[in-house]
Amino acid sequence: MKSFRGKQLKVGISKKAFDSILFYALNIHPREAILLLRGSVGRGYITVKEVLIPPLATHGRGFSIIPLAHLPIDFSIVGTVHSHPSGVLNPSVEDLNNIYGWILMIVAHPYKGLEDVAVYSKDGSKLQLTIVG
Repeated sequence: MKSFRGKQLKVGISKKAFDSILFYALNIHPREAILLLRGSVGRGYITVKEVLIPPLATHGRGFSIIPLAHLPIDFSIVGTVHSHPSGVLNPSVEDLNNIYGWILMIVAHPYKGLEDVAVYSKDGSKLQLTIVG
């Protein structure tokens, strides 16, 4: 796992945010959903507290786009999450080259639970994800 100041980076997400991601991805399917992750970073641990629908996001078949120029300045954005309607949990090269924030979360069809979600650091390392609260 990716090191953060000598510690292994871990990610926790609130149950409400996690459920919102699964619900959103299921409702956008078969198009690719994309959301912003809001939370905090500290001592090798990233906490995701809520999700935001990015302004002017495009949800297509096999792609999703956030026009970064239209995003407000918000230092509480820790990353993004997008769906893979194909069911593949691995990030593409395009995904890794366009990480916004600290982490990239991927949720894959059928969007049922933790087994359908993976989190990656900017360097492509898979990170541990835990549901908190």
